[in-house]
Amino acid sequence: MNKLKVTLVTILFVLLALPLASAQTQNQAAAKSQAQTPAKEEKAALKAPRPIELLDILAWKSISSTALSTDGQWFAYRLSPTEGDGEVIIRQTKGTKEFKFPAGESRFGLVSFSEDAKYCAFLVYPNAKEAKALRKEKKPAVTKAALVNLATGEKAEYDKIKSFAFSRENPAWLALLKNAPESQSREKDKWSGSDLVLRELATGKELMFGNVAEFALDKKGQWLAMVIDAFGQTGNGIELRSMATGVVMSLDNDKASYKSLTWTEKGDGLACLKGKEEKGFEDKFYSVVGFTGFAAAPGQKTAAPPTPAVPQKAVYDPKDDKSFPQGMTISPNRPPQWTENLDAILFGIYEPKKKEEGAKGPGGPPDQAAAAPAAPAAAPAESDEDTPDLVLWHWLDKRLQSQQQVQASFDQNFSYLAEYRIKEKKFIRLADDEVRQVQPAPKFRFAVGIDNKEYELDSNLDGRRFQDIYVIDLKTGTRTLALKKNRNYYMPSPDGTHFLFYDDGHFYTYDMTMGKSYNITKDVPTSFVNENDDHNIVKPPDFPIDWTKDGVSILLSDGWDIWDVPVHGGKGVNLTVNGQKDQIRYRSRYFLDPEEKGIDLAKPLYVTAYGEWTKKAGIVRIEKGRPAPTVLVWDDAGFGALTKAKKAETYIYTRDTYRDYPDYYVADAMLKNGQKLTDANPQQKDFFWSIGSILLDYKSAKGDKLQGALFLPANYEKGKKCPTIVYYYEKTSQGLNRYTQPSVGGGFNKSVYTSNGYAVLMPDIVYKINDPGMSAVWCVLPAIDAAVAAGVVDRSKIGLQGHSWGGYQTAFLVTQADFAAAVAGAPLTNMISMYSSIYFNSGSANQPIFESSQGRFKGGYWDNLEAYQRNSPVYYADKVKTPLIILHNDKDGAVVWNQGIEYYNTLRRLKKPVIMLQYVGENHGLAKAANQKDYAVRMREFFDYYLKSKPAPKWMEEGIPHLKMKEHLKERVKAMKPPESTEKKEDKKEPEKK
Repeated sequence: MNKLKVTLVTILFVLLALPLASAQTQNQAAAKSQAQTPAKEEKAALKAPRPIELLDILAWKSISSTALSTDGQWFAYRLSPTEGDGEVIIRQTKGTKEFKFPAGESRFGLVSFSEDAKYCAFLVYPNAKEAKALRKEKKPAVTKAALVNLATGEKAEYDKIKSFAFSRENPAWLALLKNAPESQSREKDKWSGSDLVLRELATGKELMFGNVAEFALDKKGQWLAMVIDAFGQTGNGIELRSMATGVVMSLDNDKASYKSLTWTEKGDGLACLKGKEEKGFEDKFYSVVGFTGFAAAPGQKTAAPPTPAVPQKAVYDPKDDKSFPQGMTISPNRPPQWTENLDAILFGIYEPKKKEEGAKGPGGPPDQAAAAPAAPAAAPAESDEDTPDLVLWHWLDKRLQSQQQVQASFDQNFSYLAEYRIKEKKFIRLADDEVRQVQPAPKFRFAVGIDNKEYELDSNLDGRRFQDIYVIDLKTGTRTLALKKNRNYYMPSPDGTHFLFYDDGHFYTYDMTMGKSYNITKDVPTSFVNENDDHNIVKPPDFPIDWTKDGVSILLSDGWDIWDVPVHGGKGVNLTVNGQKDQIRYRSRYFLDPEEKGIDLAKPLYVTAYGEWTKKAGIVRIEKGRPAPTVLVWDDAGFGALTKAKKAETYIYTRDTYRDYPDYYVADAMLKNGQKLTDANPQQKDFFWSIGSILLDYKSAKGDKLQGALFLPANYEKGKKCPTIVYYYEKTSQGLNRYTQPSVGGGFNKSVYTSNGYAVLMPDIVYKINDPGMSAVWCVLPAIDAAVAAGVVDRSKIGLQGHSWGGYQTAFLVTQADFAAAVAGAPLTNMISMYSSIYFNSGSANQPIFESSQGRFKGGYWDNLEAYQRNSPVYYADKVKTPLIILHNDKDGAVVWNQGIEYYNTLRRLKKPVIMLQYVGENHGLAKAANQKDYAVRMREFFDYYLKSKPAPKWMEEGIPHLKMKEHLKERVKAMKPPESTEKKEDKKEPEKK
């Protein structure tokens, strides 16, 4: 029996009776006056719900950029509509005080509390009208910063602020960096400095520092470091202000450019890059400047302000080091980093770009340039007209030329990791062309190097990405091969002595101090192979959780339970106990301390839980010494965004259901009696909403146990057959109890369609290798049968909709069965031509996707020609009877546009009912708001005609000639605009003549 989860909505309809006007002329005005007042009162008191339409969708609001004060007493967030101006709301978590401030059009932007929870600051963006004008003029949006005193609600506002920061653990100050004047960017000799405002929060006093390009506060808030970048580089350098005494000192000063200020976590080290112009090169030549000695003097109380002498300076300039690689310099694209014990500074090195021949100054490094003879007269530069426009593709290219083009910026900014050891005064190169990727492990004793050059070409052909793993000694630079041809390398331990990897069904740790690996799961009584993964991968792993803080064990997932497994192996401990037994997936943990370094099992561990077959969800708490986790919340709902106040046992989280927006709640550590903090969309009560959902259990045509979520339309009457939209993308039944915000972004929206009288079916699809299209048939058609058997779906009124991979499934399903209508967004239609085309958003070929990812084929089409053909919609176009809309944009970088063109032209040649929508210049989805709205409205009109027998618009019946398209679109836009309100129209009317 299918479980019916229905919440009945009772709707009260009130008939408003207007008094009949007297036939006599002298009584008309009096009768009208008497009728208007009660009618308005009744209308305000009782507003009958109605279906959600376009303008309602654009007014729907969402919550973003949340912040919880350190004491847990205040919660702040942005509340913004889909279109229009938003606001920042700051409210007490346990009291009733609340402040609301206009925040402009942006739906995102920093919101932050001071450490003592007395102030809140946030960015303010231009309002919608201003933003539109700026976009039209192609000008950037300039933000303001607002500072709110939480005791009084008083707001101070600063214009033209690009960034701000409280003084972290020292709650006394707010630093605000202003935008540089527009005129500054037009100067021939550009400089980046602008004004930095430093506000003392308690007094409101302000200090101003000029020509500041960057600023950085240490974690304790004791020091403010500033990069000075002025006109003509006059006075450029690094300045340091003691936040306790106000004393400002110069740490370094030169006719140079400084950048990338970086503090250590403890605040005992500061590093920066220093660049100078170099003849013959477009790029500056950089050195590294580091400072130490910021800690309190010996014997000084920690509570007192630090009073060091001038901090000690360490400088590494490659020009002074003969061991530094020729033709290279320090990269400006990687911030320098002190090691934890301040014995070395890490930085990147790269090959700077030379000036083109004929440009001013000789080429070569500075020491060579000085001794070089006069350069010969440069040959005339070739014009663009004389230069061929060629891209040369070679079969030995490890990356396609298109991929190299997409990754050009990354390649240009790439740097090789290196270090300068202070005591030894020694430069050590850690990364090179043999091992390009090197990352230091925690504690900076070792680094891990990753080399894929031997496998890069093959991995870009078939998607099987292997790599060699090296351990690098940071003290000597010695490199040791640890793993050969590994596919699954994971993170190093917090103590920096081990790293985790996976191979052939087991997890291993590698001890970097001993050079030895351990199979840590061979004695654990479970499997860590992800049996739920149906891609063409042999023994894929379940993703691990994380290391423990002390590095003595690691938490692993077997897909159901979480296991605590010793670093060198053992039986392991099942921390969640009942996952596999009760078919509950304990999926991931919440990071409640953003500064943590691994899991501290001495503290409670909060973990998400999900019922695989019930679709219930919740949060559990794992505590040391308890035999099983404590269930904190568990319901037909979704829970997320769990956050803890830094200095209090105050927790916030979201809860949502199919009809409840994920508003925020506040609770104690056990999440009991959560109190609602937000109400994002109170207007939802004014609209029809789905009355509930049915969880369907069924089997695929191949015998797989599957489920589908069937959402009932608003005002559903039991036994009534409904027009239904079937929407899919691999597995979607997990959305049974989740909220879907009304939107126009993807065209189709479950909440909008159920509000307008449609049922919506979301079935699960599991895949068989070599049959991605047929798998959809084997899974979706039985789901439709189950939905019809439930008494909800009208089989003659079924529409299909999917996008991308879902668009492919739609394009294929209509070749295998008949439906009332279908819309396929950006569909794959010919698996043979698609296999050898390019995923232009990444520049890579589609072949790896087909063989190792979503395509789920074994090998290329020459190995499986019949399989590729039988899963290609275009080869069965003659079977299509379903009216179809294809959305495909000319700049689609995921599914090449020709896939849509090929299917459209084939169906058109066969005189099948097909329409293609092409939004000029759009990529795989729709980014432009006007296009999103247009697509959503056309899709509704299409389904309303075929599934509800509503009149067909002209564009559907006849099409629109190219020369009339502009006029047609203008008329459509006018129709989408909100009408003037009745009251405004009444105000404009002239008084009645008597």
